[in-house]
Amino acid sequence: MNLAGRLRPIVAALAVLAATACVAWAEEANDYPTSARAEYVYGCMKANGETRAAIEQCSCSIDVVASIMPYARYVTAETALSMSQVRGNLGVQFRTSEQANSAVNDLRRAQAEAEVRCF
Repeated sequence: MNLAGRLRPIVAALAVLAATACVAWAEEANDYPTSARAEYVYGCMKANGETRAAIEQCSCSIDVVASIMPYARYVTAETALSMSQVRGNLGVQFRTSEQANSAVNDLRRAQAEAEVRCF
């Protein structure tokens, strides 16, 4: 058997492995529900203008955020941001919580990266 004949099964196996890795990555990067992505894009467009360019940039932005942060961490950050605006003791707990601040900082870093890549 010549070299090409011997390499053919190895190349086929590598192609299968690469395809499997791509599918796994795509599932991992797409753990954000459509409603969460739509809500992000809507808020982003309100802040950046309601234009076709803003749709593209904001869609890109949530894709970058989703590639950096798992959805559960994103929910924690969004909840902390929302609850920190509540007056009184409940809001203070979210403003001073180490876990909440860490999640919010992760989200802000992901959004800064999205800003660089998409805007």
